[in-house]
Amino acid sequence: MEKRKLSFWDIWNMSFGFLGIQMGFALQNANASRILQIFGADVHELSWFWVVAPLTGLIVQPIVGYYSDRTWTKLGRRKPYFLTGALLASMGLILMPNADMFTAFMPALWVGAGMLMIMDASFNIAMEPFRALVADLLPSDQRTLGFSIQTVLIGIGAVIGSWLPYVLTNWFGISNNATEGEVPLNLLLSFVIGAAVLVISILITVFTTKEYSPEELAKFDALENGVIEEEEEEASLLNIFSDFKKMPLTMKQLSSVQFFSWFGLFGMWVFATPAIAHHIYGLSLDDHGTEYQIAGDWVGILFGAYNAVSAVYAFFLPAIAKKIGRKMTYAIGLVAGGLGLISIYFVPNENWLFLSMFGIGIAWASILAMPYAILAGSIPAKKMGVYMGIFNFFIVIPQIINAIIGGPIVKYIYGGNPIYALVISGVSLLIAATLVVRVDDVDETIILEK
Repeated sequence: MEKRKLSFWDIWNMSFGFLGIQMGFALQNANASRILQIFGADVHELSWFWVVAPLTGLIVQPIVGYYSDRTWTKLGRRKPYFLTGALLASMGLILMPNADMFTAFMPALWVGAGMLMIMDASFNIAMEPFRALVADLLPSDQRTLGFSIQTVLIGIGAVIGSWLPYVLTNWFGISNNATEGEVPLNLLLSFVIGAAVLVISILITVFTTKEYSPEELAKFDALENGVIEEEEEEASLLNIFSDFKKMPLTMKQLSSVQFFSWFGLFGMWVFATPAIAHHIYGLSLDDHGTEYQIAGDWVGILFGAYNAVSAVYAFFLPAIAKKIGRKMTYAIGLVAGGLGLISIYFVPNENWLFLSMFGIGIAWASILAMPYAILAGSIPAKKMGVYMGIFNFFIVIPQIINAIIGGPIVKYIYGGNPIYALVISGVSLLIAATLVVRVDDVDETIILEK
């Protein structure tokens, strides 16, 4: 009894919900800092507001993974969780840019930060089960393809989300101007559209994908990895800590790669808008007027560009990985991203930033696909969810550290100039690339032996 090979469109439908998740995530990444600044946040405080995002991931993803491993409903094992996460995230998307409606109760800035927390917690609820679903349903020789298709959909969703405010203004004439302290109409509509797409895309996955039962997964695990069914441990949320201690060697090796990768990405997301507005457009860090909104819309275009590159490059990842190996593919992507981020400091104008985004897009595709393809082969099937959640520790901890120290470093070491935060982010990706070489890719070894 083996897992059946799925067609391209089966895998596409299985991951389609990620398009909506990433569209919402892209809207948040490209615009949350701008919205918080509109509501009164100082540029040096931005990373402190963003610390909410990784903190919720640190708590939520392992818990969701633990319970999704033990869940079986009429909807399935993983689907109830990403459906719930999508509904909550859509609520956050609608309410965050409308935080000024609640000023009778508390300052709009704090309401906006609260909605950012709700969105991040909800995105984390939705994302982790999608990673586990690919590992659940696909045989080992299709997992690189599965995570690559997932990355393609992530890229498409992110392009739409990143470009939407610009498109609404420049193609449909929706205003990007607003009075002081209010979010422009193009941003408001973008977040509402993002919420609708998120729910619809998740429902497509829910209704087109059938999950294996826990009993079938246990048999597949025994067949693929020679795992003999162990005595069932007593169900307890505290098992997460014992599982953490017993994490596979491959996960430990990937942890340092993830740390430096996500430290760099977080710095880019938080400081890209003020850095580009100041360094490329020559604007004051205190200027939040029309020119700043134009710069912010351009950052959305740039974020869409790197996600477009990611979506295209992800189609080639399985073939590249088959030719040169997963680890080398991963390392090359990280080097491209590191050089792309560093180059932002040197480009002469905003149009040259597309060249920087090309390298970042290659890195983004690699980061979203390769570590999960490498990791999946080292995890027992019955603990796929909890270990995918624990793996998220090594994504969120570097973000928490960057969130705590990033703002003070910009203020006191970089002299208030956030462009240097992007340069350090690039260096961080280069460090991650050097650490990939020591990772043991168990799944790839098994495939080669076959």
